[in-house]
Amino acid sequence: MSSAEQKMQFIFHLRQQGILDERVLTAMETVDRGVFITGTFAGRAYEDMPLPIPCGQTISQPSVVARMTQALNVGPRDTVLEIGTGSGYQAAVLSQLARRVYTIDRHRRLVEEATGRFQRLGLSNVTAMTADGSRGLPAIAPFDRILVTAAAEDPPGPLLAQLREGGTMVVPVGQSHSVQRLIKAVRGPGGVEYEELGDVRFVPLVEGLGQDEI
Repeated sequence: MSSAEQKMQFIFHLRQQGILDERVLTAMETVDRGVFITGTFAGRAYEDMPLPIPCGQTISQPSVVARMTQALNVGPRDTVLEIGTGSGYQAAVLSQLARRVYTIDRHRRLVEEATGRFQRLGLSNVTAMTADGSRGLPAIAPFDRILVTAAAEDPPGPLLAQLREGGTMVVPVGQSHSVQRLIKAVRGPGGVEYEELGDVRFVPLVEGLGQDEI
């Protein structure tokens, strides 16, 4: 199957999975997942499955990336914070929709490799940095949108505090290594309202920096 045919099938599958936001579909079509997967699994870049990346992490399956992005409802003037850079794929998708994307990861290696990919793709509106994701980026807050790509036992208070009023956070919630629920949190004038979006499975959100940073 040619690359063009793979991409057509890729987008068709996302539509079948309920991804109907045309901006999200365009972003998913524009960002080549193959750039973010190297080595043994490079040939499986267009399959709808999570794949391993360095530091014991994974690149999420495309349908989950698309579902989380659609739920976040990013506007072209929004500043987005992503917790868990990983390969950089999710941040690259967000870069097509937002004014500015900040993405942080506890593993310096992942941040450096993702930064190289952003540069090769000419994504000048993404800033990646090594930091403790559970704490967010208070110096840059508040954010219009926050996306967490690791599971917390509860929606993290420090991150909710960095969400602008009217802003949205999407986060997997649940015990690590069991089925988690994808939660959409919207900060209103009277507090935070929550909506469940279905089951997901993510690596756990871990405090502190990776072992390679200590």
